[in-house]
Amino acid sequence: MNKKALIALCLLLSAFTLKAQQIQRFNPDTIRTIVIDSAVNIISHRLTAQDFIDAVVHDTSFYKAFQNMKRYAFTAENRIYTYDKQNKVNGKIYRKIRHDFVDGKRQTTYLINQDEGAVKKKNGKYELYTVEMFDYIFMNAYNSDFTSSSSSSALGKGKNAGYKAKLKALIFTPGRRISGIPFISSKTEIFGPELRQYYNYEFARGTYMDSIPVYRFKVIKKPSTADDDTMIKEMTTIFDMNTFQILGRYIDMKFSNMFVDFNVQMDIELNRFNGELLPTKITYQGNWDIPFHKEERASFLIVQKDYNKAP
Repeated sequence: MNKKALIALCLLLSAFTLKAQQIQRFNPDTIRTIVIDSAVNIISHRLTAQDFIDAVVHDTSFYKAFQNMKRYAFTAENRIYTYDKQNKVNGKIYRKIRHDFVDGKRQTTYLINQDEGAVKKKNGKYELYTVEMFDYIFMNAYNSDFTSSSSSSALGKGKNAGYKAKLKALIFTPGRRISGIPFISSKTEIFGPELRQYYNYEFARGTYMDSIPVYRFKVIKKPSTADDDTMIKEMTTIFDMNTFQILGRYIDMKFSNMFVDFNVQMDIELNRFNGELLPTKITYQGNWDIPFHKEERASFLIVQKDYNKAP
């Protein structure tokens, strides 16, 4: 793997790998948007821990929520902040984008597109790989089902294109083994026989978005577990109590060795429109560093609203 590919892959990881540093940039935690009633005895609900694990590993509706966007007009607001080593903001990006259908064709209109500070190089490309890759993943989501071979892809073409699939897997199917990721692959399969011993499971019930009864399934690293035994420190999933569909996911990951150091948190929230799940909020915050390259610190807040089904 050449150095550029490794940089891109580390960026891929950072776009959905997270840490418990508690950097107060955005509120990235799905569980703070629900009111928890109590811990829940899942046996009395005729459920087992394996039911929740199977739902996390085999779920497809979470990813399909992003595919559903291509059938809707909506407004997206993107706020991106970059930071210096003292965690002071040194760059800002704000976009307000309207996605509509005109004569049956999708039309994207930038209502606001503002950059401020150290966000771009002289050639117009983003200063940070994190910003460039995150922008690629989610801007591409607005226009396709994550399969477009856009010429503006931060990863380029050829063998690097395969890393996009690995990033998708990390984001939308956490808990599975993701082969081909240097230093990380063995630590993504948190429900497997090797890693399961390092985690506790916690169950609660509550109300999401003030009206939807939900289960909260939290997978959290045991206090006795050594830090380098795991990459995922916490994964919290919010399930609709009636349909068992996933409505929210929070992931906290941290990993460090001589080749890569990342420390990130990310949260994705969904809601229903016309009976279909669609993304409403995506937040990211974190830092990552690889040798011979500038440490990257960034936060993102993406809010999507005003969904209307295409005619």
